[in-house]
Amino acid sequence: MLTKKEQKKEKIIRNALLLFAKNGFYATTIPDIASTLKMSVGNMYNYFKSKDILAKEIIKYISAYLGSKIKKINEEDISTKEKTKKIIEMYFKTAMSKPEMIDYFLRIYLSNREVFLDGCEGMICVNEFVIEVMIYFEEGVKSGDLRDQDFFSAFGLFMGYLGGMVFLKGENILPKELNDYIDDITYNIYKALSV
Repeated sequence: MLTKKEQKKEKIIRNALLLFAKNGFYATTIPDIASTLKMSVGNMYNYFKSKDILAKEIIKYISAYLGSKIKKINEEDISTKEKTKKIIEMYFKTAMSKPEMIDYFLRIYLSNREVFLDGCEGMICVNEFVIEVMIYFEEGVKSGDLRDQDFFSAFGLFMGYLGGMVFLKGENILPKELNDYIDDITYNIYKALSV
């Protein structure tokens, strides 16, 4: 169970996440975030010393959320192809029910790398998510379903495809709902990664 302070920090993270995803990192200020929470700016600084620190905590929060979802899938006794489909379903469900998480990752984390240089080098701040994706790949290779290949090329293919589809949906380019593409995407990703 979270302490009262931890609950407040999580509430700040969730509200800041919405604002950053909607307005962008630089257009969102600490006073904007404090205002949505009916907090003083000074009180906000008791929880997060700077906007950059808050931004890093948000990406860790998203990584933990997505990582925990993939971990549950990795723990299931199902084929690699079924895991592939479940990861895609989970990602698209998150994109539809919590679009701010995916928007933040695509529009803030990847687009404002300068904010994340100090303390989030490489994939440090997204390690919970990345580790579970690594486990998915390693288990797939071990079972003989997936080709043994460079992690980053496999990761880029998998996540680039999903991120691209979510982006196209967000731009209202896709003629159908994301869920209507799950079977084709599962087939394409699995085929590209498999032996």
